[in-house]
Amino acid sequence: MSSAANEVNFDGIVGPTHNYAGLSFGNRASMKSAGAPSNPRLAARQGLAKMRILHELGPAQGVLPPPQRPDPTALGGLGVGHLAPVDALTQLSAVSPALLATAMSASSMWAANAATVSPSADCADGRVHLTPANLVSTAHRSFESVQTRSMLSRVFADPERFVVHDALPAAAAFADEGAANHSRLARSHCEAGVEMFVFGAEPGEAPTLGFPRRQSRLASALVARSHGLAADRTMLVRQSPVAIDSGAFHNDVVAVANESVLFAHEGAFADRDAVRRDLPEWVELIEVPEAEVPLDDAIASYLFNAQLLTVPSGRMLLVAPGEVAETPSTGRYVEQLVASSGPIGEVRIVDLRQSMRNGGGPACVRLRVVLTESEQAALSGRVIVDDTSLDALEGWVDRHYRDELRPDDLRDHQFIDETCRALDELTQLLDLPELYPFQR
Repeated sequence: MSSAANEVNFDGIVGPTHNYAGLSFGNRASMKSAGAPSNPRLAARQGLAKMRILHELGPAQGVLPPPQRPDPTALGGLGVGHLAPVDALTQLSAVSPALLATAMSASSMWAANAATVSPSADCADGRVHLTPANLVSTAHRSFESVQTRSMLSRVFADPERFVVHDALPAAAAFADEGAANHSRLARSHCEAGVEMFVFGAEPGEAPTLGFPRRQSRLASALVARSHGLAADRTMLVRQSPVAIDSGAFHNDVVAVANESVLFAHEGAFADRDAVRRDLPEWVELIEVPEAEVPLDDAIASYLFNAQLLTVPSGRMLLVAPGEVAETPSTGRYVEQLVASSGPIGEVRIVDLRQSMRNGGGPACVRLRVVLTESEQAALSGRVIVDDTSLDALEGWVDRHYRDELRPDDLRDHQFIDETCRALDELTQLLDLPELYPFQR
């Protein structure tokens, strides 16, 4: 057993360019919302409100800043890096309108895709390992890994406690979507656990006619190896193709784990019997039957794209989006779940509608990092929130974020200047100077 450790949920701060461009094929909510006006201020406020709820309940709550948009490295790779940002975006838009939204995407708000994280108790060298996801399955997210690695390297900077790896090579064989396809099971956060990597495609498989299989088995195996995980405490599990084609573009849309509990739909995995057989005997599997919650309802409501966490009282709490209460089958199910006297003792409903319209629920917006007290103390910047910092972040959002954003606003010169001013002030609030390329 290692020293006392707790899980910190690092939420991605919604960026000022939050918009609905429908860039995520296979994400039904994103596809449905394409072209609609967004509300960046409300989106950011909703995210901060959820953070405040978690902070008040007791678990440590962290934040991850959004990347600069447009990203100068991405513009350079697209052949317009020599131009002023507004001119670069105009030229990209002329080539393809989708490139404008690609370059200005705020998709990093879904921090579950930022990286895969293994706590020090699981890793051979006794350090926390973080591997940024390459996100090569979608064009707009494929630009994130460079700034994500830079940001993680700043926050988790102590080399004696943290290892921030490079992202895997940007190729389909190594397609990696981060923690959205990764779960950790342990008797408690401070003990060595079993890490479950869920993939959609085997090496060399031909593409399917359905939605993309975004996580490769090879990527999962390579991340597990580089983190120094023991083979007997590593599971490689295939996601159900039916679930993917129904809209579960990541496994966290159909399953979520916390400590010794795995909460999943019966249709989450390709071979549910193998998963049952391979889970440690101390894991409690709560499997939701199709007859009670149809897979389509589970995906539409994001029942499983919830935060399942242990609060200081010792009970487990499920933080779910409002759509769960509004969908009859899932609303009935969570009432029965709490009444059953099982390990999940409470369900808390939160409003994340701005994020949900792009297909991101409570589980999407946070990166889970198990840290010992000394590891948490070694974090750089003011990334662990309290009441004062949450107040400051809310004021920052109100000063800098637009109430409404339409697709054509993304290439407006004034808007680009607004985003830089906002991010510049954010680095002061978080004590992370010169975090962004425009500040160097």
